[in-house]
Amino acid sequence: MPEIAMAEAAGVGLGGDARPSEDVVLVLPDAVVLLDGATSMRDDLPSGGAYAAELGAQVAARLSAAPELDLADLLAGAIRSVARGNGFTPGESPSSTVSIVRWNAAEVEALVLADSPVVAFLPEPDVVEDQRLRMVPRGSYRDRLKGGGGYSADHVAAVRASARKTAALRNQEGGYWVAEAVPAAARHAVRRSWPRDTVHHILMASDGVSCGVDDYGVLTWSGVLTLARSKGPQAVLDAVRAAEESDPDGTRWPRPKPHDDQALVLIAL
Repeated sequence: MPEIAMAEAAGVGLGGDARPSEDVVLVLPDAVVLLDGATSMRDDLPSGGAYAAELGAQVAARLSAAPELDLADLLAGAIRSVARGNGFTPGESPSSTVSIVRWNAAEVEALVLADSPVVAFLPEPDVVEDQRLRMVPRGSYRDRLKGGGGYSADHVAAVRASARKTAALRNQEGGYWVAEAVPAAARHAVRRSWPRDTVHHILMASDGVSCGVDDYGVLTWSGVLTLARSKGPQAVLDAVRAAEESDPDGTRWPRPKPHDDQALVLIAL
């Protein structure tokens, strides 16, 4: 049986307020699902965390009931069910990343939709990541932070304006794909599979952890594995948070919030 360890920590809201994490991790006998609900910019919609929890439950139920289903088909069905049950329509729905790792005696599969990567070690790291959201223009808030503007009310307004522009590119060619109210988005996920006997560990991370590798450069994926194995996944979260605390105003690493939600899963196969 695989050994699974995880750690989670809440970040802050857009205005710097404390609130529960919007990351969701579900562990099944032969699969792990990780979702990162997007911070909502609208008060008339459920939070990204509530959406991620409902979608994650739908994904987990399908993985348990029909383990032979293709992962993209399974995810598409879950997205459709949540959208219909809540009356969500494209552009009028909360959204979430989705990462799924599933294994059997012969094979390990991974699916990544939006920016919550999966890393398999065989023994070198094979990173399964969806970079399309990173390629979308993020607006002027990054320049404000680099210039010393800090996390002020003006920053919140700039992030909201950037989010409106980004949302216009959601779930369409030339933009990015994410779980929302378009089931077909599931078929644009990044996929990978490996023979079971070639994989010794897998990491799954929300972008509040992967930023330590991709944006801050304070860790490598091999370093994340070493630290998680030796001191536990929480030590990785602490290392990323320490980097952010060294840059409290976002001048070195411009980011929407001082601290994002964090989730990290270590699977030893």
